[in-house]
Formats: sequence, C-alpha cells, structure tokens
Amino acid sequence: MESAALSRIGLAGLAVMGQNLALNIAEKGFPISVYNRTTSKVDETLDRAAVEGNLPVSGQYSPRDFVLSIQRPRSLIILVKAGAPVDQTIDAFSEYMEPGDCIIDGGNEWYQNTERRISEAEKKGLLYLGMGVSGGEEGARNGPSLMPGGSFQAYDNIKDILGKVAAQVEDGPCVTYIGEGGSGNFVKMVHNGIEYGDMQLISEAYDVLKNVGGLSNEELAEIFTEWNRGELESFLVEITSDIFRVKDEFGDGELVDKILDKTGMKGTGKWTVQQAAELSVAAPTIAASLDCRYLSGLKDERENAAKVLKEAGLKEEIGSASSGIDKKRLVDDVRQALYASKICSYAQGMNLLRAKSSEKGWNLNFGELARIWKGGCIIRAVFLDRIKKAYQRNPDLASLVVDPDFAKGMVQRQAAWRRVVGLAVSAGISTPGMCASLAYFDTYRRARLPANLVQAQRDLFGAHTYERTDRPGAYHTEWTKLARKNN
Repeated sequence: MESAALSRIGLAGLAVMGQNLALNIAEKGFPISVYNRTTSKVDETLDRAAVEGNLPVSGQYSPRDFVLSIQRPRSLIILVKAGAPVDQTIDAFSEYMEPGDCIIDGGNEWYQNTERRISEAEKKGLLYLGMGVSGGEEGARNGPSLMPGGSFQAYDNIKDILGKVAAQVEDGPCVTYIGEGGSGNFVKMVHNGIEYGDMQLISEAYDVLKNVGGLSNEELAEIFTEWNRGELESFLVEITSDIFRVKDEFGDGELVDKILDKTGMKGTGKWTVQQAAELSVAAPTIAASLDCRYLSGLKDERENAAKVLKEAGLKEEIGSASSGIDKKRLVDDVRQALYASKICSYAQGMNLLRAKSSEKGWNLNFGELARIWKGGCIIRAVFLDRIKKAYQRNPDLASLVVDPDFAKGMVQRQAAWRRVVGLAVSAGISTPGMCASLAYFDTYRRARLPANLVQAQRDLFGAHTYERTDRPGAYHTEWTKLARKNN
C-alpha cells in the first residue's frame, strides 16, 4: 500500500462502543481502519460512516490486512471483552506487528492483566497502553473521558488523536497521561467505584423523597432538574430527572415504577472494594453501594422476608412517615445530605488512588484526574472542579474532608444530613450509602475513638500488645488475672 492510503490508527472490536469511538476518531479528521471477527460488524460500521458524513473509515476483514493498513508506528485500539478475548486478539495481531508498534486496550480490564501484557509486549518490542474509557455509548461517539496508562511513548504517538476525540471542557480535553503500568485501568476502576457510590446515594435520595415525603414522579423530576442547576449539577442528576418523566408505553404512570428492583453489575465496583481492603483504605460508601446491589438481587428472599416479618408483627412505617412532613424542608435537607455524602464517597475513592499510587510509584496527579472527569464520563459534575482546586491548593491533601472549602461545606450541611438519616431510620427506610458516609465523617473527624477497647480485647485474648498515649513502647497486660485479683 502507498503510505498516503494508510490509516492513521486502527480499532478492533465493533460492538456499539467500538463503532462509536471509531466514528468519533474519523470525524475528527483521522483516517481509521476497523476490524471485527464478525464481518457484518465491519460492514455496519462502514454504512454508519457513510451516513454520518462520509467519514474516513476503512474496513478490513483479516488481522493481517487490518495491521498492514495502518501507518507506522502502528497504533491499534482494541475494544473487546476483558480477560482471555483480549489476549486472543493481541495474539492475532502481534504476529504482523513490528517493534515500535502499539496496542491500546480500551476495555474495563483488571490492572494486573495490563501489567502482564505490557511485559509480554516489551519482549516483542511492542508498546502497550491500558486506557480507561468512560462515558458509555454516547461519550464514545461525542467525546469520552480517557485514562491512558502504560508506555508514555505509546501515549505520545496518539496524543493528538486522543486530545481531539476526548470530551472538551474549559480547561482542556478530558484526557491526560495517567502513569506507568496498569494505572489507567486502575483509575478507571476507581472511577467506576465512585460511580457506584454516586448512583446509590441518588437512589437513596429518591427513596426518602418518595416514601417519606410522598412526592410524585412529576415532582421528583422537577426537584432533580432544580438540583441540576446548583451544586449537584452532574450527568447522573440530569439523567435522573429525565427518567422520572418517561411514561410507560404499556400502561398508566411512569416507566420507572415498572422496572424490577434488581441492579446489575459488571465487576469494577467489586474490584474497587477488594482493592480498598487490600490497601487498608476505608471505603464504606462504595462498599455499601456494592452490598445494596447484592441485596437487590435477592428479590424473592426480600419479598418473603417482608411477608414473614409482617406476620411476626413488624409494622410498616413507610406509609405513615409522610404525614406531617414539611416537604419543602425535606427536599432541601435531602439535597444537602446528598452533597455531603457525595464528598465522603469521592474522598474514599481519591484516598484509594493515593494509596495505590504510593504502593506502585505511579505519581498520580489527583487534581488532573478530577479535571479529566469533568466532561465525557458518567461521574462528570461541576463538583469535580472543586476537587481539582482542592488538590491544586494542596497536592498532599490527606482527605477531601479536611480541605478548607469542603470542610466548611460539610459542617454547614451536617445538621440537614443527620435529620435525613434519622428520619429514614425512623421510617424503616435503608440509606446505607448516606449512613456509611456520615459514619465515615464522624469517625474521621474524632480525635479519639473506642479503638482503645478493641486493642485491649486483642491483647487479652491474643497477646497482641498495645501502645499507650502517655509513654512510648509496646505493652502487654495479664488482663484476666488482674481483673480477678482486683475483683
């Protein structure tokens, strides 16, 4: 092939995300080759490219033709299911690739798999990037948030493409070089964990407003629209207001009320909680959101439990909770509780990133991570600009909770936060995310905790020793012997 006819970049894996990202790249003026094992997907992508503006997309029907259709040094994006399919796809392409060529995995991959593949690619002289892509199908087509980690040379080779393809915000494109190794995948994983927390907290706000406040879907739509004009302005709050407005095409009322209350998941939330445990980082809000997804899956058990406990004499408090409620005050309290809880959830996610960055030597830039999440991605929010500024003020910030701006905001909102949690508990409505966030705040802000008693217990039954507050060293006490002697 003549050099002029070669594509600037390639993309393999043409499910909707892959197609949309390929068309986004082509629309920004970069000729792209596309490939999929199922050839009909290639034809489908070519048809869309023609319809969506005669975009410069070249369809390829074999791994060899695909690789050889890209100009050197070649850059190949793969968007296939995580795990073994990624390895199989790499094997299919790598035999036709040359030293200096690069593979970019854009899937939700476990970061250690990326680090293994970086090492394997290096042996062949190939470069490798693990790139988190957030924003769903719409983001892929119109501008996602991109989190590339691995080979800096590989990033540099396609920096101009990524900068044009990513979502654009006032302080630049929503992409940055994250760091070495599997850092890009790890950052995307924590982003998804934060997303779990965000979604759970919003669902709890909905639950309280609906079942304590007695608000209709029409009223909820207006409330979330109003919230989206203020400090809670975000993609998730915006789409929530839209959800409440959609009518059920098969019957009366709104569609949201007909959806089965079982939440699916793909695994990144679980990975986030596992990593938090591995690194001894408290992430109770994210963990609570994961637990709620597990419990939501027990639909039959929950229905049976409701029946058994009712027969045992449990009275339903939810229906009677809305009597005598000041709706306007409740709405404002829930808004404040949601915001304060959200700060804690993000603080947990950022602390997990900091712990991993320290362990792996990634030198993550937390302010820059907050910046690239301001557009394109699922957790995009005005709120992230405040996080960016907090880390710009203090790159070594121990927690968002102690940033002066956020600390002031939480103190101002804590009374409303406590009222909402207390009201929900009294009404028998579970708000595990808000409760976890409040408990995190209350635990973190206390100079002294009852952990002294736990450590004394550990010393009594396991001779684990303890430290004292008034003198240095490790101590062990014969607690039982002394207690009986003094009795």
